Amino acid sequence: MPGFDSDVLVIGGGPAGLAAAIAARRKGFHVILADAAHPPIDKACGEGLMPEALDALVRLGVPLPEGAIFRGIRFVEGDVEIDGRFPAGTALGVRRTELHYTLLHAAIAAGVELHWNTPVEALSVDGAVLNGEPVSCRWLIGADGGQSRVRKWMGVRVLDRRVRYGFRRHYQIAPWTDRVEVHWGPGLQMYVAPVGEQEVCIALLSRDPQTRVDAALEFFPDLAARLADAPWLSEERGGISATRRVAAVTQGRIALVGDASGSVDAITGQGICLAFQQALALADALAADDVERYESAHQGIMRRPRWMAELLLLMDQRSNLRAHVLELLARNPGIFRLLLASHVGEFAHSIRFIVSHAPAAVEAGRR
Repeated sequence: MPGFDSDVLVIGGGPAGLAAAIAARRKGFHVILADAAHPPIDKACGEGLMPEALDALVRLGVPLPEGAIFRGIRFVEGDVEIDGRFPAGTALGVRRTELHYTLLHAAIAAGVELHWNTPVEALSVDGAVLNGEPVSCRWLIGADGGQSRVRKWMGVRVLDRRVRYGFRRHYQIAPWTDRVEVHWGPGLQMYVAPVGEQEVCIALLSRDPQTRVDAALEFFPDLAARLADAPWLSEERGGISATRRVAAVTQGRIALVGDASGSVDAITGQGICLAFQQALALADALAADDVERYESAHQGIMRRPRWMAELLLLMDQRSNLRAHVLELLARNPGIFRLLLASHVGEFAHSIRFIVSHAPAAVEAGRR
């Protein structure tokens, strides 16, 4: 548009920023993206793309990255195992760097103007200052993570912030299941996600910043035995898993996406999915010339994952409650399948399940 260096300026080149740039570019906008780092941008995470995330990638026009398919979730604690299959579709375990390269190439193909090694120094009246140079834009998107400088420059308050700690390592071993396994322990969980034919990602979530993968494995002897002879394919990488609510995600011509706009604990496995969905919703709002429309769309996107995160974190904090819940789910696996269907957004499948299984569930509850 006349008078601007770019229609859209995206600050942050991680998956959220790249997705926002691609979505805006596909609406016909000229898009500039800037980041102080250089690809690939890695981060400690569980590396699982749930079915909704894959659907969002398709809507973004991004090809699926190489990885390993998984078809459900398994909860494990001691001798108790609860297994659930996704009611529709599959998910994908993928290295974070592989995902970043896939999004990067899609952004290049879409025509996004990329500026790496370009720190953003400040916001300006009509844009931002990039590496000492002013850049003007009609809309500015902050996709610069949980400690977002764009959010701070906007003056947007963080209303609630709760922190846990995550660590991740890759092992050379063939996946032994087509599920992502969640192993529950005292104040921690360990995730097992297939990411290749001969590779699994082991991710730890804990309230204790001092706990590391090796120490946590001592609580899970069966898992430790499986991994005992498996070579490492990556060094241990750590990060923060934050539950974060912010006062607003838009202000004038500025909008926030990804962790900059708030986040749920990584226990849900939905962080990347939320960023993709937000990118699509924001692009629709920009195309309608109504950035405030994104505010309500963002609330809808976050509602269900926040509810699920609170439920799972309650189980993490209260071992007696967790034991009762897992025992209930083990006796009534249909309930677990219903919760899983709701978690991945398969509401139609959830409703059909309720109709077909409600009588049996009621009878099981009476027993």
